[in-house]
Amino acid sequence: MSPTIRVDDQVYEELQNRAKPFVDTPNSTLRRILGLPERPGSAGGTTPESSSREHTLGPLLADGRLRIGQRLVWRRRNLNRVHYAELLETGALRLEDGSVHDTPSGAATSLAGNAQNGWKAFTTEDGIPLNDLR
Repeated sequence: MSPTIRVDDQVYEELQNRAKPFVDTPNSTLRRILGLPERPGSAGGTTPESSSREHTLGPLLADGRLRIGQRLVWRRRNLNRVHYAELLETGALRLEDGSVHDTPSGAATSLAGNAQNGWKAFTTEDGIPLNDLR
């Protein structure tokens, strides 16, 4: 597992400004800024996790269990918050802040600020956990 770093809002906003939309991840943006080579097998700015189809929503989209534009929900009862994510045609998720994540776990981690299992966190609007759709 990779180490987690935390950045303030201003640094994160600058990373978003320097990112190539629908291509970069925070890691690939930092690698480019720091002059580091692209990681082997990470074409298109994907991470090792997201390059594995088993971690993406693509298969659920391809076989009709999910649909383009469908909203997924994370109800965080302890924090009294509800987060929404829109499923894109690539199988990625767009959060309400406009950020795009290749995996449900990447989206949930971004929202929480620490590692999360998005397959358990997100449900369909009907309340069906993503994990149950696999």
